[in-house]
Amino acid sequence: MTADIGGRRERRKAQTRAAVRETAQRLFAERGFDAVTIADVAAAADVAVQTVFNHFETKEALFFDERTPWVELSAAAVTGRAAGADPVSALRAYLESDLVNVLERESRPENRGYVEALEASTSLRTRERTLVEQTGERVTAALTTAIAHGEWSAAPATDPATARVLSRLVADLFLVAGRALVLENRRLVLTSEPDGRRPSAAREATADTLTEVERCARALAGRLLDPAG
Repeated sequence: MTADIGGRRERRKAQTRAAVRETAQRLFAERGFDAVTIADVAAAADVAVQTVFNHFETKEALFFDERTPWVELSAAAVTGRAAGADPVSALRAYLESDLVNVLERESRPENRGYVEALEASTSLRTRERTLVEQTGERVTAALTTAIAHGEWSAAPATDPATARVLSRLVADLFLVAGRALVLENRRLVLTSEPDGRRPSAAREATADTLTEVERCARALAGRLLDPAG
């Protein structure tokens, strides 16, 4: 197989994946997630059912595809930060930017169907919680390395076990706060009139909330690593 043939094949696969995703997400928004089957998606996208499964292992994966970049990028904000940069500050900065974008996007009138589909489906809410847990594990791993090596200005170098406990606590503090803001924003969106006006309370609270979480994380590090201090 030549590189040109291989390249064309990969482009066709990417185009098929994108077409299936766009078709499915449109159907989910129109009918609700639970009312749409993989067979419905395949028919609307004019592909075989097996083609859908070749690209997406579950219907939930299809719903969330390209909608959850934070699963990968939260930890990447720590591991890919500039040399000498504070790992927890880098995490906070990424989460603040991402949360503002998520809250704004989910508040737009044209995206109400997405929020309604998500809130109406138990399986989607379960999958979203799993994605948050996976993100927590990845962020914890990234922070553990940084904290164990003394790269966080709030904590001296420490043993990996202690660094792991502190990292888990810090990761979950940020992610739970972010999840609370997202869920409250969705509640406000779904209880408001679908007339184009959307609440901004959660978005306005994002920066102050995450700044305070970072301050609390630093205080926690001081207590755990120097209880007598």
